[in-house]
Amino acid sequence: MRLERSCAPGGADWLLSEPPAHGVARLRARLQRAAYATHRHDTYTVALTERGVQEFDYRGGVHRSLAGQVVLLHPDEPHNGRAGTDAGFGYRTLYVEPAPLLDALRVIDAQACALPFAPDPVLDDRELAQALAGAFSGALEPLRAQALVWSVARALWRAARRTPAASRAVDDAALRRSREFLSAHCTRVVRADELEAVSGLSRFELCRQFKRCLGTTPYRYLLMRRLDAVRARLRRGERLSDVALDSGFADQAHMTRMFKAAVGLTPRQFAALHQMPRHFDA
Repeated sequence: MRLERSCAPGGADWLLSEPPAHGVARLRARLQRAAYATHRHDTYTVALTERGVQEFDYRGGVHRSLAGQVVLLHPDEPHNGRAGTDAGFGYRTLYVEPAPLLDALRVIDAQACALPFAPDPVLDDRELAQALAGAFSGALEPLRAQALVWSVARALWRAARRTPAASRAVDDAALRRSREFLSAHCTRVVRADELEAVSGLSRFELCRQFKRCLGTTPYRYLLMRRLDAVRARLRRGERLSDVALDSGFADQAHMTRMFKAAVGLTPRQFAALHQMPRHFDA
């Protein structure tokens, strides 16, 4: 189940993805011999299995998703991915940023102050499956992305089996300023005192609120924005050495390690799988 055997031109495995837009990114793939190494995202992963069996390790267990089922994974939770049978599998995924998702959840429950956790990562949720099935034809316009975030928020609320939690103050404006600053400066080292000045919060209070509302830490948020830029350039076919140099990594090897830990593929594997011509709505 090693990816290196799958990347030759004409192979059965392919991957199609696009940069995030309006809080949502889309990915569609067919994998038979390819496998994702253990990695973690800073977004919610919401994947509809279209065919075959999707198998993955998550929170100490082995899980399998069949055609028509939805996989729902919490931010920053390590997981991998592979075909559960020799026939391979196909899937389509939305990566939903926590910030707009939390905004939607607060409409459902005005007291929501933290990201909910769904204990079962594989769902039989017809409403969410239908939303995912129709999410890949045409452009991802702002109102369309908003509708998808709302669908995911409703499904997450249904699946989370919420219990009352103690409320702690959250500074939404400080988090927004911090996210914007980290996104704007993602190709350089950002110091803790800079974020304290931008947010008006101590570094540890900011870290607490980031984790509670966004599911990750400020450092990891910065790293993932850096890797978003890397993915965009890999899709355009740019040289790995140039991408690493311009993206704020020490060298190409450093970028490769960070990329694989976040995506489950090396940059070279990611680029090779994107060479197979496909369309989202094919």
